[in-house]
Amino acid sequence: MKQLEIVGADTSSQLPLPYADQGIRAGFPSPAQDYMDLSIDLNRELIRNPSSTFYGRVKGDSMQDAGVSEGDVLVIDKSLEPQDGDMAVCFLDGEFTLKFIQLEKDAIWLIPANEAYDPIRVTVENEFLIWGIVTYTIKNNRKKTFKKRVVV
Repeated sequence: MKQLEIVGADTSSQLPLPYADQGIRAGFPSPAQDYMDLSIDLNRELIRNPSSTFYGRVKGDSMQDAGVSEGDVLVIDKSLEPQDGDMAVCFLDGEFTLKFIQLEKDAIWLIPANEAYDPIRVTVENEFLIWGIVTYTIKNNRKKTFKKRVVV
């Protein structure tokens, strides 16, 4: 089963998007935001190492309790040195998987963020590689629903 769909990051172009530099209020709206004249380029904002950065689309629910859902897009940097507790894209026995890594003196554990899945102990028998470290998660909120409330 394919758990991640991975593509390279194309940083050769720029796409300046309107940017609300004073924040997006979750309370009362601010009329000042009607005059947004600043822009942001997500390539410059999210990608520090263009030649080693890739995007991956999440498949599955093993990281849902960490706020990573199916359909979300990951920004993955292959040049970063793995640290204990990092969210990493790992290549394990012919498949990509997304897990937290737990680095111990004599073992590596792949830890899911969903109690329905067990941690995986990586052994010498496994074909294993920490492929890259997740630096950002871009949420796919189109599938989300909210609880309607009755307004009187």
